[in-house]
Amino acid sequence: MELLLATQNEHKKDEILSMLPDLKLKTFKDFNFSGEIEETGSTFEENALIKAEFGYNLSQITCFSDDSGLVIDSLDGAPGIYSARYSGTGSFADNIAKVLKNMAGQPHRKACFICVICLFDGKEPRFFEGKIHGTIAEEIKGSHGFGYDPIFIPNGYDQSFAQLPAEEKNRISHRSIALQKFFEFLQK
Repeated sequence: MELLLATQNEHKKDEILSMLPDLKLKTFKDFNFSGEIEETGSTFEENALIKAEFGYNLSQITCFSDDSGLVIDSLDGAPGIYSARYSGTGSFADNIAKVLKNMAGQPHRKACFICVICLFDGKEPRFFEGKIHGTIAEEIKGSHGFGYDPIFIPNGYDQSFAQLPAEEKNRISHRSIALQKFFEFLQK
């Protein structure tokens, strides 16, 4: 089966192919698209669908995309769908700083990472969700990973995602959970 992954990130393609090596996977690069897709949805599902529909219309092959982010209870779900652009600068260091500032003195630190994958074949979208619960650290912990990894401590662990070995983080992450559900569907 040939699929389009709605991304320009070749590392994401490599990560997925390492899990499903028999997949024939294309990206936007294969269709000479290098622009931005405006994510105007109000949910992870809507934004994933926008990207998957765009990819399908561009390529006319079944497309999948993901949208993910950090949801913090005491910040009313922020940064949520705005996780990548929470600070307004596009810098994850700035995004983390804004979260820590907004969480200063907050005793309730529950959060979760959510990833939603949308598969679109031109007819009916299908969604696969992965979620991992945890807490927000009071300071940056660790230097591995990316995004909010240095301040997210998954339930059952004493270390942040940025302190865990990559293999362990990838095994339990929200993206891994969503991809597993997606892969199980593809193998049916």
